[in-house]
Amino acid sequence: MPITPTYPGIYIEELPATAHTITAAATSITVFVGYTHPFKTKATNWGKAVRIFNFTEYEREFGGLYVSGVIQSHVANAVNQFFLNGGSDAYVVGLQPRYRDEAFIPPTDHDVVLAATLPIGGATGFTFTAQEPTDLISMTVTINPQPAPFNDTADIIITYGSRAETFRKVSLKPAGPNYIDTTINGLSSLVSVAPTTPPNYPATFVAVNQSNLGYATGYPGATWATYSAADFGPVFQQDSSLDKVDIFNLLVIPGVADQSVWSEGLAFCERKQAFGILDPPRQDSADGGGSLNLPLIGEDFELVIPKSVNGALYFPYLRATDPITTLEAELPPSGYVAGIYARTDVNRGVWKAPAGLETTVVNTTGVVERGRMTDQRQGTLNPKGVNCLRDFPGIGTVVFGARTLVTENVAFQQWRYVPVRRMALFLEQTLYRNLGWAIFEPNDEPLWVAIRTSIESFLLSLFHQGAFQGDTPSKAFQVKCDASTTTQQDIDNGIVNIVVAFAPLKPAEFVIIKIAQLAGQSQA
Repeated sequence: MPITPTYPGIYIEELPATAHTITAAATSITVFVGYTHPFKTKATNWGKAVRIFNFTEYEREFGGLYVSGVIQSHVANAVNQFFLNGGSDAYVVGLQPRYRDEAFIPPTDHDVVLAATLPIGGATGFTFTAQEPTDLISMTVTINPQPAPFNDTADIIITYGSRAETFRKVSLKPAGPNYIDTTINGLSSLVSVAPTTPPNYPATFVAVNQSNLGYATGYPGATWATYSAADFGPVFQQDSSLDKVDIFNLLVIPGVADQSVWSEGLAFCERKQAFGILDPPRQDSADGGGSLNLPLIGEDFELVIPKSVNGALYFPYLRATDPITTLEAELPPSGYVAGIYARTDVNRGVWKAPAGLETTVVNTTGVVERGRMTDQRQGTLNPKGVNCLRDFPGIGTVVFGARTLVTENVAFQQWRYVPVRRMALFLEQTLYRNLGWAIFEPNDEPLWVAIRTSIESFLLSLFHQGAFQGDTPSKAFQVKCDASTTTQQDIDNGIVNIVVAFAPLKPAEFVIIKIAQLAGQSQA
């Protein structure tokens, strides 16, 4: 408050600070858009951006991994690989998978029942009821009877994908202490069991009774369509759930290589100051087969990569063990790469290229065979803006490219490299979220000084972290906000203009070694 002096002496007046602290924006909040578990995704989550911080939360909200016909749980796998490789913060927009046969009406009860009947005189047996949807993954119940004289007990083994439960010496007699009903019910997370008729024991199994819970061969019309581009459009529209998310940095659409989906996703990224990570068509090969020859040719249509400064394409698919089938699966690289982005941001900073021998990819057995790269072959893809993942002996699989989608366009040479573009987006998001205090302030020199002081302090802190090129702050960045940037006409229109320039760090993409030989030197 202003002080009114009344007596001779010293008065103290506390003044508000004109400089405002700027807090750095996040750099690796990642959005995943695509198909999630058709039966276990919460009904309230369809099309909604749901924030998660680990894969356990994903399983709770979207049901985890699944496999059905031609479609794999690309989103679930990508989210899992993201967290395994260094990610920590994500949003998921789950889309409901479509059946190939649009007229097909799927069953509403996905807990398929199996009756395992004992082969003795009466129609005695037990009914095992699955607690998980078994029209996507078959469940197996194996009943192994104990030999005489303990033929009133059995070992019961239940398998469901990579999950297994074993119950030893289960009593088949109601009076027994380990009766099948009380032993399995409440303890098994896969099945519940009930006798079908009054028991007639002791009984002897003449063979192992093994059956499948679920449809072993599938039912007509139950295979999923790979994807439909129309499903993705609403996600990227104005006022959608994702559009209302305050800030995100990376967009991943796992396993989808579609020109219209890419275009909509990248346009959305440009509007939200975010960066898209694209997957190649699955069948593309390192020798030039498939879509990597421009114009890109997909499996059954022509595919052209959109030329956006806010995106990058990574190749090829990676191999990993599918936890459901325990078989080797081919997974799109985008989820892995998003995790590498996040890890690099934490360890080095957003200005460091998320590539190089330090970017070892976790939870993969390497690139697919058709994607194995040579230096010469990468030399043809790199100038096109295709970033390769490569296997190196003794190191593993690493990200070995850091170029954006506009690499070939000379008009966008300043945005050729991923870290340069992401650094600019980071500064844009940070300043946008920290300069709101200037709104409605008197548009004159005191405001301009406060703005310059705040931004320069923030950029100086980044300079000391090695975020810019240049050995002095004046060579690394400049901030202008004065009468040269804001004219009287701007002031009359309520506008204050701020110009921020920075010298970005560009990756040492090519290391050239020159060797000279010294000749005619005297020998000591």
